[in-house]
This record gives sequence, structure tokens and C-alpha cells, in this order.
Amino acid sequence: MMMKIEDFYTYINAQETSQFYLYSCYKGRMEDAEAKSYQNSSTFMYHIDHGLKFYENGQKADQVVQPVLYFYGMVHLLKAWLLTNRPDYPESTTLLAHGVTTRKRKKKQYSFMEDEVKLQQHGLFPYFTEHLFSIKQFKFEKIRMELLFASIPEMSAFFSLQKMEKMIPIGSVDSLFLQFPIQLLDNYHLTDKAFIRRIEGYLPAIKEIKMSNSYLSIHLDKVLNFSHGPFLIHMHNNKIYFPAHRDDFLLIPEVVSHYLILFNLSMLCRYEAEWWGDLLLSRPDIDYPFIMQFLKTTSEKIPYLLGNALMDKTIISS
Repeated sequence: MMMKIEDFYTYINAQETSQFYLYSCYKGRMEDAEAKSYQNSSTFMYHIDHGLKFYENGQKADQVVQPVLYFYGMVHLLKAWLLTNRPDYPESTTLLAHGVTTRKRKKKQYSFMEDEVKLQQHGLFPYFTEHLFSIKQFKFEKIRMELLFASIPEMSAFFSLQKMEKMIPIGSVDSLFLQFPIQLLDNYHLTDKAFIRRIEGYLPAIKEIKMSNSYLSIHLDKVLNFSHGPFLIHMHNNKIYFPAHRDDFLLIPEVVSHYLILFNLSMLCRYEAEWWGDLLLSRPDIDYPFIMQFLKTTSEKIPYLLGNALMDKTIISS
């Protein structure tokens, strides 16, 4: 029987079990696996413990401070995951920086949805994206918050209320079949064969492809159970979502979207008190409901996604 993620967190949140878990991650990859697992067990355990406590306290805290608590909760869980791959992390002090910057916002007519973050060459962000997701370089240097929001399936209903269809469900995590509406091919300006070539590298092996007047259907060799662009999984309904338009086709792990949005929100929360206070008290524009929905989603989903990644390592190593 598959263990629940919250139970797995409980299991690895002790020195003996964290050491045993890390040893299972290290063995076969290095000669000093046992020594490294002992060396890192306390640090790993405290990253897990502190990360979960940041999230638990964030869910109880006032919205004024939630972005900071969720961001640093995520950072702790990412560092725990990194220790399973990189036993000598952090190798240098340059890795302690966040690895992302925000632009200086304009005092008037500022829109969070239109705001951007800029990726840096050094720091935690490029380090974890390389060593956890094998991404050495992104196709963009800056990215807008609206595009990042659009890459989170739990946000899709809010876009739909704005008459902006950003994602559509095309399958579920317990099914081997995906169905793409034919209209989607028009949105991407691609033939069916070109569309398949565009997406097949992000899927398990394809067994069969069928075309009808309404749908392009794909039969997979195994189920798709990871939330990585362009295939994103909704945490509550277990449906697989796909970008509805070519402009929203973003090939990044969902974890990356959460990190970049949370970093920006935590900076606003800490250093732009007037704007942040006005957002929470006056609720002047569309930024408010989108940010609140995101904070609610990320508080549940990041511990789930990162816990699932940690738990998957026990399956791979066993």
C-alpha cells in the first residue's frame, strides 16, 4: 500500500530514519555513502521539520506574513531534497542567494500580474533547477507573473471566470488515455503530426494515436503522474491539464512557478508595505483574488509535490 505523503514526512523526521533514507539515496553512487548519510541526517531532518513548520504556521498566520513563511518553508524543503542528490550542498556561499531578482516597481499603476522576475546565474534557483530537474538553462531571462499563474492548474478556474481559458483538462492521473480537442491544434497552428512531435518528448512512451472529428487521442504506455509543463496535474481532481494556447506553452516544472511567484510576493510583503497593505485592505483590483487563491494553493501543493518527490526516491532506490 502506498504511504500517504504526510505519513512519509513523519517517518523521515527523525535522525535514525533520515540517516537510513539518505543512505538509500547515496548507496551505489559514492564510496562514503554511509558516512555522508550520518553527516547529513540532522541537517536533512531539520530542513524537513522547519519547512513543514513554516507551512503549518503560515496557514494559521495573517495574510500579511503568509508569503514570507511559505517561501522559506519551500526553501527548506528544497534544500532537504537537494541533500538527497548533492550530499556536499552547499558547496559555496554563492549558493545561499535566492538566484532571482525583482525589478523596482513603479509607484503608480503597478500590476502584480504584469510584474516580472529575472533569473540570475548564481544562487539557489539555478542550482536546484539544474540538480533536481536537469535544467541548465531556461529559454527566458525574465518571466511575467500572469504566465506563471497560468501554469498552475488550480488557478485555471479563476482565469475562466475572466473569460481567459489558459488550461484545459485532457486526461487524469489514473488513466492511460489523453484526449486533445481538435480546436487545440488550431490554437497551436500545428498539424496533428507536428503537434505530436511537439509533445511526445514530455510523455511516457506512446502506444497508439487516433484521430476523430472531435479529438486527437493518445494511448500511453504508462500513466503520467508528474506535474511538469506542459502537462500539469490538479491536486484536488487529479486531472491532467494542458495549455490551451501556444502563448501559454511553458516547459517548466510546476515547482519552479511556485518558487518564482512566492519569491516576488515575499519581496513585496517585506519591502513594499504600502502596496501590500493596500492590496489586503482595499482589494483594489484583480491581483487580490489571484494572489489569495495562489497562497491557498501553494500552501498545500508545494509540501505535496516536494514530499512526493522525496518519497519517489525510496521507490527508485529500493
